[in-house]
Amino acid sequence: MVHPYAVAGFLVAVLPLIATPGASLALLIQHVTDSGRRQALPIILGTVTGLYMHATLAVAGLSALVMHSSLAFTAVKLIGAVYLIGLGIWTWRSATPNAAPTPRRQRLSKRVESVYAQALLANVLNPKSAAIYLTLAPQFIAPHQSFGGQILTLATAHALLIAFWLAAWTLLIRRASHALQRSRFKRTVARTTSVVLIALGIRSAAT
Repeated sequence: MVHPYAVAGFLVAVLPLIATPGASLALLIQHVTDSGRRQALPIILGTVTGLYMHATLAVAGLSALVMHSSLAFTAVKLIGAVYLIGLGIWTWRSATPNAAPTPRRQRLSKRVESVYAQALLANVLNPKSAAIYLTLAPQFIAPHQSFGGQILTLATAHALLIAFWLAAWTLLIRRASHALQRSRFKRTVARTTSVVLIALGIRSAAT
């Protein structure tokens, strides 16, 4: 079991990373603005699932292989960059009104699945997220105790913190509900999100 002080220290260390705007927040702003606060849940779940996948891979040692192989690390980084750029382009194009919309219930079901997948892939394909559990998390675990259990405990604390952070942003976004209903405002947010995603992809590929 991880000492409570160690968990608190880990959360303090990852808080600046969580607070730095990234793909999850960009997706949250775009989808909540476009379709309401219900879209926050699949984004939070997708992001949290990605965190647990990185933690599990770190325990298994697979992420260590990627981080210690420059070729594998570069491949993962480029795949993630291409995904973010592609997602940004898709988001820009989706801001254009559809002349033949699908029924609301069917459209909502498909959107929830799509949003979850977007958030999941945005996190899984980010090697910097993997680095948290390979370089930062080990500093807060005791070597004489179960490594896997401690990593998963830290991952759970991390997941709760980022879920709270995204939920707080959801409430903040919805407070501007009147402005959010305007089609022009929605298109502006969607296109701004697309630019952010493309910029994140370019930055990921360049660093």
